[in-house]
Amino acid sequence: MKRVQLSSGSILLTAGLMLSNVTIGQGNSTIREVLNNYDSMQNFRYYDQRGINVFETPKDNVTFQGFKVRFGAGFTQQFQSLKHENKLAAGYQSTNKLFALQSGFMTAQANLYTDVQLADGIRLNLTTYLSARHHNEAWVKGGFIQFDKLPFKGQFWDDLMKITTIKVGHFEVNYGDGHFRRPDGGHTLYTPFMEQNIMDAFATEIGGEVYLRKNGLIGMIGVTNGMIKGHVDSTYPTTADPNIKRNPSLILKGGFDKQLNDDLRLRMTGSFYTNSSSAGSGLTLYSGDRTGSNYQNVMEKVPYGTAVPAYTAMYTSGRFNPGFSKTVNALMFNVFMKYGGFELFGTLENARGRSKTETADRKFNQMVIEGVYRLGAEEKLFIGAKYNTVKGRPAGATFTGDITINRTALAAGWFVTRNVLAKLELVNQKYVDFPTSDHRAGGRFNGLVVEAVVGF
Repeated sequence: MKRVQLSSGSILLTAGLMLSNVTIGQGNSTIREVLNNYDSMQNFRYYDQRGINVFETPKDNVTFQGFKVRFGAGFTQQFQSLKHENKLAAGYQSTNKLFALQSGFMTAQANLYTDVQLADGIRLNLTTYLSARHHNEAWVKGGFIQFDKLPFKGQFWDDLMKITTIKVGHFEVNYGDGHFRRPDGGHTLYTPFMEQNIMDAFATEIGGEVYLRKNGLIGMIGVTNGMIKGHVDSTYPTTADPNIKRNPSLILKGGFDKQLNDDLRLRMTGSFYTNSSSAGSGLTLYSGDRTGSNYQNVMEKVPYGTAVPAYTAMYTSGRFNPGFSKTVNALMFNVFMKYGGFELFGTLENARGRSKTETADRKFNQMVIEGVYRLGAEEKLFIGAKYNTVKGRPAGATFTGDITINRTALAAGWFVTRNVLAKLELVNQKYVDFPTSDHRAGGRFNGLVVEAVVGF
């Protein structure tokens, strides 16, 4: 059997190595030990089963082993058998006709993760979408540098960074806990369900976050540009809104997360996101996902006599954007409890805001409850149920009152290995109190979705 000599500081890339022993510097170690060394990074959330129910990246005690690069990925292949209808809508066979659905496979989605251990306690992440609902070509989601140690000498800095984490870059903002459990392009392994919430609070923005964590207590303050992209261009006043200021977004979070005994873990958090003025219509807290929904083309309107829209243009199917693109004030409370194999995750959210063409704020409320039971010593099997409801008044002259959207989902899954997951979901979603001129009036979709997932 051959031996491979790896000098200090080398980057190990392993792909199907059929070796029983590897020599690293001096001494022997098995290929498993080498892979574990490659896999081990400081303050890191794994992309496989080990990352489930991890929220903020842990403050761990992994020994620094020098500069290291780790490549990971998420792949999702999906089969969908859903049907939808809106028979109460006016002009059902003309202006409000829905996209014709059949059972079939979605185009596979894929993410690429590059994580770099730059120095002791300093890590870089770059996430690339290789294929997604909205974009089939490769493009960057974002990247950031995370500091859990600082290169300053002195006991003060050592003591400070034992409880402090600093994150800077273009990253997924930490508003609420739901974004830690949602599908993200090709990486759908963290959630037992096909989709996150109907009103999906998720955005990648440019800024920084500072965390303090000690004895289970969590505090965070973040400041971002409030938009997906950076902008230095000027904007112009309108009659409805002469304010052209471009203000930063402020994000606050506080809570408690602790393993109380061998069986019980409890986490409770509150989050607040606010921005008093985007220069144009740049705020994207509820429209920041650039990959897309995992319910393909449901409740999408295809006007009679026009060309069918491209799949990439219908990438938010089944979700609802409240349209708070000029101002937003959002408050979310989350509770997570795990007792043995049973998990409970709840969300209460209140959001207020408006677009640049409006003069008064509107509000939306959202409630989500998820129950999951994981079976076996390694929790390889799970079953779950989810209920999600959203209520509020959308923008537009036809919306004179509140609308409601309700979703019920039942799910089951099997981790074939910690990197390979098969899951299925039965979903039923209804649209209530939409005006009869809207294509969602009397609308509903239901059926089965199946996913095969790989994460590493």
